[in-house]
Amino acid sequence: MDLKPIDVCVRENLEAYFRDLDGETPHSLHDMVIKLCEKPLLEVVMARCEGNQSRAAEWLGINRNTLRRKLTDHNLL
Repeated sequence: MDLKPIDVCVRENLEAYFRDLDGETPHSLHDMVIKLCEKPLLEVVMARCEGNQSRAAEWLGINRNTLRRKLTDHNLL
């Protein structure tokens, strides 16, 4: 199975998003993309770390408190 690099997937989906806007002006695009990418990232890392938040925070390169806040923000706790 050939997988596309993440950046290619994001680029293709953004192009489709802009096509779907059909000329409308996007709003809060950065926040939308970060939230949409962050949740699956957290889900996969937490699963791979078997729920160990300290290890997940280390893998992500963020503080454990920041991880907990992000997990809460995404309703993953």
